[in-house]
Amino acid sequence: MSKNRLFLSVTVFLLISMIIAGLSGRFADSGLLIIGFFISLALFFSTRDSLRSYIYTISIFASVSAAMFYPGLFVRWGNFNVALLITPLIQLIMFGMGTSMSLGDFGGVIKNPKGVLVGVVSHFIIMPLLGFLLAKSSGLEAEIAAGIILLGCSPNGMASNVISYLAKANLALSVTITAVSTMLAPFLTPLLMKWLANSFIEINMLHMMWDISKMVILPIAAGLLFNHFLRGKVRWLDKAMPLVSMAGVAFSIVVIVAAGRDSLLTIGPLLLGLLVIHNLAGYFLGYSFARFFRMSERDCRTVAIEVGMQNAGLATGIAKEMGKLATTGLAPAIFGSLMNITGSVLASWWHKREPLENPEVPILQPEEKNLQQSTLLTANTKNTSDV
Repeated sequence: MSKNRLFLSVTVFLLISMIIAGLSGRFADSGLLIIGFFISLALFFSTRDSLRSYIYTISIFASVSAAMFYPGLFVRWGNFNVALLITPLIQLIMFGMGTSMSLGDFGGVIKNPKGVLVGVVSHFIIMPLLGFLLAKSSGLEAEIAAGIILLGCSPNGMASNVISYLAKANLALSVTITAVSTMLAPFLTPLLMKWLANSFIEINMLHMMWDISKMVILPIAAGLLFNHFLRGKVRWLDKAMPLVSMAGVAFSIVVIVAAGRDSLLTIGPLLLGLLVIHNLAGYFLGYSFARFFRMSERDCRTVAIEVGMQNAGLATGIAKEMGKLATTGLAPAIFGSLMNITGSVLASWWHKREPLENPEVPILQPEEKNLQQSTLLTANTKNTSDV
């Protein structure tokens, strides 16, 4: 029997077993079946080229299932609080982001100022205001609702670059918007949080600025230096960083879900619904905003993706530094998985539809070839980041 059929058979068997357990009232005892189902589904996807881009998302589901059914494994290891690993992991992920960037990414601001300005401004206007409106109308506990605002005030992550590539959007513009929004985050995110979320939770702007700086500016600067001086000279590290970033994001999500498991059991469906609205409205309004400014189809797709996809990993780290991982950190944890699903679906739909007009010349031609190669590697294992 081929691997394809073997993994499919195991997946179907586990799915049937899950259904039987649910119908017989033993769903609470079916944790291993659910985890095994997602693992076998991921293995099956690995045998099909058309499905490999979904492996990471399915793996996240397996990890979240483990956290929901066996939270004790991800809260404390003896006397060690597992949540203490989140900030170093975010720093490692940001370092990985820096290694995939160059100073040329920021040069795109000069070469295509309109696209970058529209992308960055729309991102930091649409998502924070949407987050505030959803949080205000949600009826959720203040700290949990504040997580929706925190998510909206966060910058883009590298996940948007992968989705932009697959969606036949302007990859170079996507990279530039991500780079600029990330470097602005230590200033704009605390400012927006103070303005929009201070009525939900107390916001210390200076403290948050430092927290974001040590999680973003310093690691990315180190990554840029690594890229400039050592890119291609430590090949194993070049290949490992996308995988390390993905593992770091997955682990962070698992720790948050385990810490906030009890809250998720009561408000999970409502929070998920609000985040679906946040995500999809971001895509739609981002695309509409770019279309209003008469941007090309490729650029409209790029802005839509850059607005709709957030750096959930960074939002997670901020929530941890605020000491509110199990409450404010819940929205970023769920959104990190959700945006990978919706982003992949959107990319697949756009991938089958060529942009109507002739694509504009990419703003970072020399760097884009290398970026496409690294992006393809990340896309096949599925993505970061979110960082």
